[in-house]
Amino acid sequence: MSLSHGKLELKKTLIAFQGELGAYSQSAVYSFFGRDTVKEVIPLTTLQRVFSELCSNPETNPSKPNYAVVPIENSIAGSVGETFDLLLSKDVKIIGETVVPIRHALVIHREADFKYIKKVISHPQALAQCREYLDAHQWEEIAVYDTAGAVKIIRDQNLFDTAAVASELACEIYGMKLAKTSIEDDHSNKTRFVVIVSARDASSMPSESTGSDKTSVIFSTKHAPGSLVRALSVLSFRGINLSRIESRPIKSKPWEYYFYVDFEGHVKEERCRQAIEDLESQTLELKVLGSYKRAI
Repeated sequence: MSLSHGKLELKKTLIAFQGELGAYSQSAVYSFFGRDTVKEVIPLTTLQRVFSELCSNPETNPSKPNYAVVPIENSIAGSVGETFDLLLSKDVKIIGETVVPIRHALVIHREADFKYIKKVISHPQALAQCREYLDAHQWEEIAVYDTAGAVKIIRDQNLFDTAAVASELACEIYGMKLAKTSIEDDHSNKTRFVVIVSARDASSMPSESTGSDKTSVIFSTKHAPGSLVRALSVLSFRGINLSRIESRPIKSKPWEYYFYVDFEGHVKEERCRQAIEDLESQTLELKVLGSYKRAI
């Protein structure tokens, strides 16, 4: 892969994501890479499997994905903690990000009649995000593992009295009927996804500064007063804007934390390079996840 004008030029197109075909993560794949470019996606059941497959050995795993797209935060529900933990524990790099509007649709069986719908199924979060619309219909609500999976269930089980809350993409993929669009309570709802590769593959994918980049790092500090302030001061001292900070518990050390930080700039810019060098001296552990063109 190479970078040209801030966009990725694909040489391989095996891209993994978590969920069934039609999940919002698949929409994120298309948002970042372009639907016409992507020739094969690999839906996997868990985020753990996504990261494990991405980091597997291509010699023993011929279907190893070249890229993965994973959710990192939602504008309403907040951070995806499991993604942060896996970014720390797995040998991966972030090479990009994309933001996908969450537009929930009501999907029914292609042979069903809307007036006979009695139940609605979806991921619990999706059901909660469509509270006003669903309460108005007073259907029985049933939580399932995945939004796109809900549409798949309706198709596979020929459910004519059941609707699903899912994406329009899921409706298209499973050949079902679109009963209603944009039923979410908050139309500003968005999810940010990051594009990751194995660290081994990243070494052959050098990125260049575009002038509109961000850098992501994870670090831990001494459990002492002022440690975090001193670490972050290496950014403010150089006028580098901190755009996000998130804490995650260190599993082996109760009440101590890793810090996930996004800041503006690229590691190939001198001030960012120097800031990372100084940050290394102020932290116990430091992992630079990558520099990439920012979407927000």
